[in-house]
Amino acid sequence: MEKPRIRHIALNVADREKTAEYYKKVFGMEEKYRGPSGTIYLSDGHFDLALISTDKYPWGINHFGFKVDSVKAIEEMAQTTSEANTFGAVAENWIKDIEGNRVDVSEHGWPI
Repeated sequence: MEKPRIRHIALNVADREKTAEYYKKVFGMEEKYRGPSGTIYLSDGHFDLALISTDKYPWGINHFGFKVDSVKAIEEMAQTTSEANTFGAVAENWIKDIEGNRVDVSEHGWPI
C-alpha cells in the first residue's frame, strides 16, 4: 500500500472570493470547482485548498485530508469506523483523530 499523503486543507475564511483571488495571485493556484454551499476548491496540481465560510466553526484551519489507497485499511489501522461525508464535499469519508480533529480520507481525491 502506498503511503497516505496530505492532499488538502480546508480553511474557514470570512471572504471566500477575496481569499481565492489571493491564493490564485500569490501562489498560482487554479479554481477547480465550486460546491453547492459555495465552497471554493483550488489546486496547484499537487496540493488542494478548500475555502469554506461558516460562523459555526472557528476561523482558520477547519480540517485536512489524506488521499489513501483504502479507506477500509485506514479504519482498521485507526481502530474506528469512518463517517460517510454528508456535507456535499469531495472527500467521501472522514474520521476523527485522537484529539477530535476531523481528517478526510479519500480513495479518489478531488477532481482535477
